[in-house]
Amino acid sequence: MNTTRTPIARGILSSVRADSGNVTQIVQQLQQAFATFKAENDRQLTELKAGINDPLQASKIAKINEEISTLQAAVDQFNTQAAAFQMNGAGGARILADKEYSDAFSAHMRRGDVAASLNKGTAAEGGFTVPIEWDRTITDKLVIVSPMRDLVTVQSVSGAGYKKLINMRGTGSGWVGETSARPETNTPQFAEQGYGWGELYANPSATQQMLDDSELDLEAWLAGEVQTEFSLRENAAFVSGDGVNKPRGLLTYAAGGTGLHPLGGIQVVNSGAAAAITSDAIFNLVYALPAAFTGNARWAFNRNTHLGIRKLKDGQGNYMWQPSLAAGQPAQLAGYNISEIPDMPDVAANALSLAFGDFKRAYKVLDRIGVRVLRDPFTNKPYISFYTTKRVGGGLENPECMKFMRIAA
Repeated sequence: MNTTRTPIARGILSSVRADSGNVTQIVQQLQQAFATFKAENDRQLTELKAGINDPLQASKIAKINEEISTLQAAVDQFNTQAAAFQMNGAGGARILADKEYSDAFSAHMRRGDVAASLNKGTAAEGGFTVPIEWDRTITDKLVIVSPMRDLVTVQSVSGAGYKKLINMRGTGSGWVGETSARPETNTPQFAEQGYGWGELYANPSATQQMLDDSELDLEAWLAGEVQTEFSLRENAAFVSGDGVNKPRGLLTYAAGGTGLHPLGGIQVVNSGAAAAITSDAIFNLVYALPAAFTGNARWAFNRNTHLGIRKLKDGQGNYMWQPSLAAGQPAQLAGYNISEIPDMPDVAANALSLAFGDFKRAYKVLDRIGVRVLRDPFTNKPYISFYTTKRVGGGLENPECMKFMRIAA
């Protein structure tokens, strides 16, 4: 037996960070690493069939697999940041929509001054609505760190709540002759779909001396503090929130639940094994989704699931997972793009570990317009606290646009 080992590509076992200067090089390293992974994994399969179980070979494959994940994550990070960059303009200096109010708000944060131009931001509960530029900065940062926001539809609302009418169909029709009577037919029925709501808050603090420092970028500082708190909370809620003081998460709409959506729950397809994912189940899930929704369909699962899926092959022995071929393009499974969602469950018995579908048509995030900040110089002297809140909702739009895979035989 030929025992020559395929060398691991030099340079891939290192920390990587994708930016416009090196993302092309990272994509090249990713493709080289995946070629090495396929060769080593095929070698292990051949040895296993021959009765040879080499633990060093398995460790080597796992190491390469982890490195592929690191490289692919760097490319995905670049893709997401580039998308957020485009959303926020072409990257030049921002044109302030309301410079007078922005300057007055900054002065209020630093020294507590209340200028006349700030009065229009006064809220009934004693807080101030942050300037448009601040709100946009926080939202853009949330897109980068909260992958669900990048996948689903996000809508701003100004009212206290949001409900949607669902067409339950039921319109009647029939064939008639030229002079036949046209009796009245059934009319369509409508049902109301509600959304779970909650309020996110953060309470960052800074000393007065820090705020007096003219070099401090208050906008960037506040946005960074808030996004750290908000992103972890809301992403978990968008995936599995129970709808109590928070959005109802996508996974909670799996078929079997009652009264969650007028059109029913999201169909579930079994993985084909009690504790694993089979290649047949991947194809079954793809073809379970109606063709009308496959044009913008994609996969969502976490990093641990991603590692296992990379070894799957189709009936012809081809690997079903493919790495990014260029900057701006995500990895693919069975020809559809992949997004890593950390809050998706690991592969385990009865877990809903994979989601596949058109996320933008399946789930909606609702942002109550405006982030509010209350400046508090009294509670924790000598620190100035900035009690920041934002109301967020979310829920299922259309269960027909999404399918789940349950880990079950």
